[in-house]
Amino acid sequence: MTLYTLPKDFLLGASFSAWQTEGWAGKKEKCDHFVDMMYKAAPERWHNGIGPAIATDFYHKWESDIELMAKSGMETVRTSVDWTRFIDNYEQGTVNEDGARFYDQVIDGLLKHGIEPMICLEHWELPVSLYEKYGGYASSFVVDCYVKFAEKVFERYRNKVKYWWTFNEPIVIPQLCFMDGFWYPYRSDTKVAMQWIYGKILCNAKAIKRFRQMNISGSIGIILNPALVYGRSTDNPQDVQAQKIADLFYWRSFMDPCIKGEFPLELIELLEKEACMFTYREEDLQIIKENTIDILGMNYYQPMRVMAQRFQWNETAPFHPGKYFEEYNLQGKKVNPWRGWEIYPQGIYDIAMRIKLEYDNIPWLISENGMGVEDEGRYRDASGIIQDDYRIEFMKEHLAYLLNSVSEGSNCKGYMVWNWLDNISPVNSLKNRYGLVELDPEHNYARIMKKSGEWFKRLHDARQFQIDSLEKEYR
Repeated sequence: MTLYTLPKDFLLGASFSAWQTEGWAGKKEKCDHFVDMMYKAAPERWHNGIGPAIATDFYHKWESDIELMAKSGMETVRTSVDWTRFIDNYEQGTVNEDGARFYDQVIDGLLKHGIEPMICLEHWELPVSLYEKYGGYASSFVVDCYVKFAEKVFERYRNKVKYWWTFNEPIVIPQLCFMDGFWYPYRSDTKVAMQWIYGKILCNAKAIKRFRQMNISGSIGIILNPALVYGRSTDNPQDVQAQKIADLFYWRSFMDPCIKGEFPLELIELLEKEACMFTYREEDLQIIKENTIDILGMNYYQPMRVMAQRFQWNETAPFHPGKYFEEYNLQGKKVNPWRGWEIYPQGIYDIAMRIKLEYDNIPWLISENGMGVEDEGRYRDASGIIQDDYRIEFMKEHLAYLLNSVSEGSNCKGYMVWNWLDNISPVNSLKNRYGLVELDPEHNYARIMKKSGEWFKRLHDARQFQIDSLEKEYR
């Protein structure tokens, strides 16, 4: 058995978003955001048709939920401010006082219970009207609308919030909606996707610039989910090149400009070659260069494994990064059988070392890490508590590798789970559950602590945990 001790001031907590928890209660009509539109366009694609209408009913249950967060050992929680709830006129940036008062209550409630609030400005909650009228983040006008929104949130909570995030997983909508065509509007246009990516990076920099102009104390950063890309081999030049290009698109596209202030030259050259280069202004590139993040949030669930493309690419097809690589299915890997995702705890160590060596050891934290499991009721004991030992082991293994990296100099400041409570997610809805606390929609959306929630509280209290051994490294 190996004993691990959390460093002093190492934060423990959980993350969630506005759209996945609040529901539509209290919102004005025609105030949909992007995920609302995704759901309304095809509710049949969402498991059992469950979407964001009620979500976890946090809008009504926030007070008792915060009490339960404290009971489950949360030192900090991160949520988003729903742009469409908080702002009345998106183009002018005027505040909807009714919507803002809800966030006033939530933030004050967290502080009352000794929980550090982290505020994310956007977790895919772009107002639908700004997409339909202007094209979303492909528009410089929408970038300016975002900055007006950010400024209003900064003004209201500057004396209550110490940790700020401009975006959560800003690559997801451009990738899955506009590049891969998996989600609404089901497009396959890499040029549009790259314009959205550029627009979000510019939003990030402009919001940071305004944050600093306002002399707000605290840290501001961005939460990314860059793919940790492993190649099939390191001695085959084609595999090496496949890994490099996948890394350009799915790791460096956000990491480099947000931390180093510049886009990778290799990415620019490839986009120009494939006629997918985004439109930009030189003065905006300077803003990106001069306004990099203070702190980085990293969401980690699984690695990405690639190998050289085996088939000839159809040159008449729209360009996609997959032209240069394909997925590699590593034999013998450990897999979450319900979600289908690889479980590779060592990846969290490799992320830490890469940040240390390539990104000046910027302060960072794990902002999401968790395990989604289907039909967890099968693990309920006689007292009605879900015995999710698999989730406890998942957290232990990832935390152990993370703390190993800290002992080797990684500047990691904390570990946050996804999620403290079961919540909906796109298409998956409530099929795979992630929470330390069970959500029971059949009984007035009751909350029931799982075994993992009790374990997390003990971790919070003791600041230590034991683990038998870590699995052997494999690549």
